[in-house]
Amino acid sequence: MTRIPEADRDIMEQAIYLPMVLTILNRDLQVIQKSPFKLKQPYLNLVEETLKAIQRELAEVKKYMSNNRLKVEQIKSDDAFTMFMFLYKGYEEHHNYFNPRIRNKVQELLEYYLFKRYIIQLKISDRTRSEA
Repeated sequence: MTRIPEADRDIMEQAIYLPMVLTILNRDLQVIQKSPFKLKQPYLNLVEETLKAIQRELAEVKKYMSNNRLKVEQIKSDDAFTMFMFLYKGYEEHHNYFNPRIRNKVQELLEYYLFKRYIIQLKISDRTRSEA
């Protein structure tokens, strides 16, 4: 049984996933820069703006964690699982994550930041206009 409230655990998990998303996007940025695309600037712009958005969110996560005495550290990893130590206001908990679950969550976040967040913004904008 965990002592960590769900909202704080979600934030702590963001501290795990967001750096992984940044790593993937930085690698992709290098691939795009070396690619033979005829017009690569739009792709570069999309990835760079996405990196900035994720970096802003990660900064907020780190600030929240610092202010609330939360910390996450990777302890060990093998082919199937990765173990993290969560420090929550003086309490220590170990959580095992199935590596395919981590990969799927990172993929989900990558999809969100690359295009789904724009779709959500458009829906909100359209709803606001229709209510006016």
